[in-house]
Amino acid sequence: MKLCVIGTGYVGLVSGVCYSHIGHEVVCVDRDQEKIKRLSQGEVPIFEPGLEDMLASNMAAGRLSFTTRLSDGLAGADAAIIAVGTPARADGSANLDYVEAVAKEIGSCITAGLVVITKSTVPVGTNRKVKNWIAETCGHEDFEVASCPEFLREGTAIADTLEMERAVIGVESVNAERLLRDLHKPFQTTIVTCNLETAEMAKYAANAFLATKISFINEVANVCEQVGADVTSLAEAIGLDHRIGRHFLKAGIGYGGSCFPKDTQAFIRVAQQAGYDLQIVPAVERVNAAQRLTVVHKLKTALGHNLAGKQIAMLGLAFKPNTDDMRAAPALDVYPALEREQANTVAFDPIATEQAKAALPGIQLANTWQQAVKDADAVLLLTDWETFKDISLPELKKLTKQPIVIDGRNMFDPKEMEMHGFYYDSVGRPVVDGRLERIREWEDLVLGVYDRFANG
Repeated sequence: MKLCVIGTGYVGLVSGVCYSHIGHEVVCVDRDQEKIKRLSQGEVPIFEPGLEDMLASNMAAGRLSFTTRLSDGLAGADAAIIAVGTPARADGSANLDYVEAVAKEIGSCITAGLVVITKSTVPVGTNRKVKNWIAETCGHEDFEVASCPEFLREGTAIADTLEMERAVIGVESVNAERLLRDLHKPFQTTIVTCNLETAEMAKYAANAFLATKISFINEVANVCEQVGADVTSLAEAIGLDHRIGRHFLKAGIGYGGSCFPKDTQAFIRVAQQAGYDLQIVPAVERVNAAQRLTVVHKLKTALGHNLAGKQIAMLGLAFKPNTDDMRAAPALDVYPALEREQANTVAFDPIATEQAKAALPGIQLANTWQQAVKDADAVLLLTDWETFKDISLPELKKLTKQPIVIDGRNMFDPKEMEMHGFYYDSVGRPVVDGRLERIREWEDLVLGVYDRFANG
């Protein structure tokens, strides 16, 4: 097939590259001239493992190209895939301005029989609006619309496409269904066929449910801390129940990124517009918002409830590892909270440095984790990068002023942290204080020397 992918953001670019990788001729279209110039030179503007190499190989094979002209992308195309952004408005609803603009532009240069597929995450009813916008512009309805929401995860987006768990296709005709089934045949995945409205709801419902699991286990973690239970073992115990499942039961400081916060808010607005007052999803949002600041409360407890002038090392800025995306990252709430407490913060992230400069003006950034923790009164762990999991604990202790670690991602074993002499507070697990053990060891040593001296 020849495919025209409109929008070279996360979804559009990854989808376009992967479609070309399985043999389709793909033209990616974007109005951003500088971005298209960079992409045409093989430069990828986002961090996604494996994407740059795959893009280069498919460009070299002649299956992938980039342009700013939609008419060039649509020329001879079997399908147009809309993958533009739908950012949240102030009230949480999805902004469809980009979708509308693209639909009308498609209408100005559409060819007969084109299948227009919406891959952007959109509220119920959007695809029917897309059909109307195109028809109003071109003056006919000799085209078809379909909905095919994406389920990509940043950091594993290529695998999530090439080895997708399922494909949801919302269609109104046999022809559109046949095209989408052919498009997904190489992925050898389960295909769920439904109407447009069901497909549009699928992404919102999936993300709202996953967000609910995260907020649920975080609330459980907070109770565990009060009663002396360990949320890690508890999550393993309940996750072995196949009705619950082990995924998304990792306690921490909440979800972030481009999807969960935006999609849960949009889902709430969809329900409101439909006349239904959701109860669970708004509660999920409230829990998530509160969970982000638990590390600051833990930090204040560890440092005597006064952070003024304290040197704090913040490790991790991206909302998750293997991405440079800082959209709705916990760091965006934690850093301002530390600023309000008049703490001196030095941060480090292996990838998201440039994004942090724009998202957190004035933040002091280190070039290495060692530089960030030098002479720190405490270390905050906010993103579970492998780089941080591999940190040498003796080196960490040697570099810090005080061996205090507040772990928002449960990266380390409390017993090991205690053994190395750290005060260690994580999420949903008992606090350990290896400093006390060291004090007791010194007391025993001094008493032993005294006893030997006293007894001759």
